[in-house]
Amino acid sequence: MHEMSLAGGIMRVVEEAAAREHFTRVKRLAIEAGALSGVEVRALRFALESMAHGTCLEGAQVDIDEPPGTAWCMACSESVPIRSRTDDCPKCGGHRLQPTGGTELKVRELIVHDD
Repeated sequence: MHEMSLAGGIMRVVEEAAAREHFTRVKRLAIEAGALSGVEVRALRFALESMAHGTCLEGAQVDIDEPPGTAWCMACSESVPIRSRTDDCPKCGGHRLQPTGGTELKVRELIVHDD
């Protein structure tokens, strides 16, 4: 389950921010895991909850947004929505698609408690 290592990376980002910004508790963590990122959102949420005990993330609300995938079709020169990297172009049926969105995993927002 690579989501456990992804959760570890997210924890490091949060801990580095806590050290830099001098906060001890997170109220809300907003993450973006695009539809084409290869991340299983339920597994990522479980991993984060498992690792949060005893950290500044303990008790925090974790929101994970899943933006849809988009790609550039080289055949019809259009930006099109896709659900999978193996999809064909929904406009022309072409097979040469270059993903352009929904591939990211990022911490979008971190709201902390005022202590």
